[in-house]
Order: sequence, then C-alpha cells, then structure tokens
Amino acid sequence: MNICVYGASSNEIAPCYLEAGEKLGYEIAYRRHDLIFGGGDTGLMGAVARGVHSGGGKVIGIVPRFFRVDGILYPHCDDILYTDTMRQRKEMMEQYADAFLITPGGIGTLDEFFEIFTLRQLDRHRKPIAMLDTNGYYQPIAQLLSHMADEKFLTADCLKLLKISPDPIELLDFLQNNPTESISGTGLKFLEEDTV
Repeated sequence: MNICVYGASSNEIAPCYLEAGEKLGYEIAYRRHDLIFGGGDTGLMGAVARGVHSGGGKVIGIVPRFFRVDGILYPHCDDILYTDTMRQRKEMMEQYADAFLITPGGIGTLDEFFEIFTLRQLDRHRKPIAMLDTNGYYQPIAQLLSHMADEKFLTADCLKLLKISPDPIELLDFLQNNPTESISGTGLKFLEEDTV
C-alpha cells in the first residue's frame, strides 16, 4: 500500500514530534508499505522518510520544481516526481496514494487534510484517512469536528471516515482495515461520472 503522509516541514518543533514521526515511518516500512510524501528533508516530512528508510522501505517524494534548492529535499528518495505547482503536487499525491496519514503540521498540512477529507466525504475517493495525534496536537481538530457534527454542519457518518490517535500501530491498523464504501447522509446526489 502507498501511504501518503502529510506533515510539518519545520525543524523548530519539539523533539517528541520528530521522534513520533520516525517511529511512524519505521512502522510503515515494517508493514511493507511505501511512503508518498512532499519530499522535504526537514521537520516531520524528513523524520517520517528517515524512519521508512531505517526500516528498509521505499520513499517517493512529490515535489514542485521551485523546491529544488540546497537543503530542502530529502536526499535519499528512491524516486522523486516533479510538478509545476503546489496544486499539481497535491493532485499527484492523491493519485499515487492508497491511504492518507496526517502528522502534526501547520496551515499547509491542514490545507492538505481538509481537502482530502472533503473529497472523501463527497465520495470522490474512497481511501482511508488517519491523523497522528502526538502530544494531543489534533485534539482541537477532533473537538471542532465533533462540534460541527453536533451542530449539523457535518454528518455523524463523516466522523467515521477518520481515525485520530497517538498510536502509529492503531492508525496503520485502521488504514489497512478501513472499508472503502461510501457513506450515507451527505444529502447530496452525484452523477456516475464527472461532467464538464
């Protein structure tokens, strides 16, 4: 399985986040999955990639061309695919992925998460999604999503599409076992195929 991991590029974050990222990466490789990621050498992107390689796994970076400067890209990618824009990068990561795992990150990571979660809710893909909740980082998001469901801005079924946990083993179990069926209750009907 190709697991797309989103996460921070900052090296200023606490060591506990980087350690959790490396542990996650190692567990991905231990289970014989491949990593799809944004190609960065720093922050959680780099930590997860190093963890995957330490476990003997394959690392595939998807990178916009303007990132090709010294010190930005993880130097040991098994394969690097280049795009012209950030939007193309997100689209290619989605296409290559069989599942998505969001580690702690900033606004770029949240942008990636909310887009992929929205597309899952709309049944534009049926790939499982999980969040690594290191140090309770994603508890505010969990509370917000629950509040949105309580206030009927989100269906309760949508909450079943996402697993939030600090435990990489629990998250990877979810990704491997999560059914890919559509959900009910969105209140929307779609054509069988996209139309222009």
